[in-house]
Amino acid sequence: MHSLFLYFVNAVTSVNKFFFRLASLFIFIIVFSMTYEVISRYIFQAPTTWGLELATLLFGPYFLLGGAFLLHLKGHVNLDIVKNSLPKRIQKSLEVFAYVVIVIFCIILFKYAYPAAIESFNYKETTFSAWNPPIWPTKFIIPLSLVLLGLQSVAELIRLFIQPEEEVV
Repeated sequence: MHSLFLYFVNAVTSVNKFFFRLASLFIFIIVFSMTYEVISRYIFQAPTTWGLELATLLFGPYFLLGGAFLLHLKGHVNLDIVKNSLPKRIQKSLEVFAYVVIVIFCIILFKYAYPAAIESFNYKETTFSAWNPPIWPTKFIIPLSLVLLGLQSVAELIRLFIQPEEEVV
């Protein structure tokens, strides 16, 4: 049973690491589009219709898809000074509480985000700008990232209980 839990934890973390790495590549596209936009606008006086909008549409998935693996890396904001001054048992209880709250948050938000993404797809929603790209792919990133974050929270919760006490970070 222990190995089944460990398999789940490692599988979820590996999937989130993949999406983290994929999302990190978005920054190159964002930087390119913004650089191109600035050069076009200020050097050639010919702004693009797509530069800023592409960067905006990619920036959401950039941080949303990276959030779950960042949770595993313990990279989110934390009150370490306060937490580290508490006894280990209370620290662990606070981590359990935090992961449970994250899972509940993900479930509630998913309940609203998924139907919105489906509706956006069904209506073939666009940004209604001059460039007018479809916006539904970006909207589907929200429920996907919520699933990834919720699963990573469950994995971290399991990790708290299957790791020896001295290995818990």
